[in-house]
Amino acid sequence: MKRDLMEILCCPVCKGDLALTVEVEKDEILEGSLVCKACDHTYVIRDGIPDLLPPDFT
Repeated sequence: MKRDLMEILCCPVCKGDLALTVEVEKDEILEGSLVCKACDHTYVIRDGIPDLLPPDFT
C-alpha cells in the first residue's frame, strides 16, 4: 500500500478518518493496520493490501 492512499481512504463502516500503524515498509507499506479514529474498527494490511471489508463481512 502506498502512503498516498491515506489521503483518500476512510472507514467503510462510519466514513471516519483512519490512523496508520506500520510494521513492515520497503518501497510501500507491506504489513500494518488501519484503525478508525471514530468507531475503533481495525483493518489489517497484509502483503501491501489493506483489507477494508467491514467486520460484518469477514
